[in-house]
Amino acid sequence: MAGFLVAVTGGIASGKSAVCDRLATHGAIVIDADIVSRDLVAPGEPALQEIVASFGAEVIDAQGALKRRLLRERIFSDPEARQRLEAILHPRVRVQLRERADAADCAYAVLAIPLLIESGHYHWVDRIIAVDVDEATQIRRLMQRDAASEPLARSILAAQAGRRERLMIASDVLINDADLPTLQRMTARLHEILLVMARAKSQTQS
Repeated sequence: MAGFLVAVTGGIASGKSAVCDRLATHGAIVIDADIVSRDLVAPGEPALQEIVASFGAEVIDAQGALKRRLLRERIFSDPEARQRLEAILHPRVRVQLRERADAADCAYAVLAIPLLIESGHYHWVDRIIAVDVDEATQIRRLMQRDAASEPLARSILAAQAGRRERLMIASDVLINDADLPTLQRMTARLHEILLVMARAKSQTQS
């Protein structure tokens, strides 16, 4: 069991994955809320059945898999629909993250949680890292990465917690406004700090 839990959050296309990937190279076990969410909506899973009941059979394909792009476009144009989906997924994601973190064998475990503020109830983590970048950069990266239109990119950002909210709850902030090597160097320094904190907590509990 990992005795020290670190949540990494940030707006879409802020660089969370790059930070988590780098921490993983240093030995941390990374548990990604997006991957957990995809597991929960696999064909036959109860969460997918609830989604179909709430949004209709048109959100699944002929093989019974969720049409993720279609659902994403729907929820980001309809706040009420987004809330219904979050009510189905967020509690299940929290349970899975806690269970997987409890099973992790490492100095500290990293929980990659893009919607940490929106989903709430993560008081049990020891540290919250916010990866921060300006909105214009997020929109540009999102359009390049996902081939999203600018209106869709802006609606996705509007549906997420704002930068100010994330910074207010963060224990540490990594500003990702430079290149990848710079972000990796900052992440390496952060890793050393987290190791010290994890060891200190372990000593107080032993």
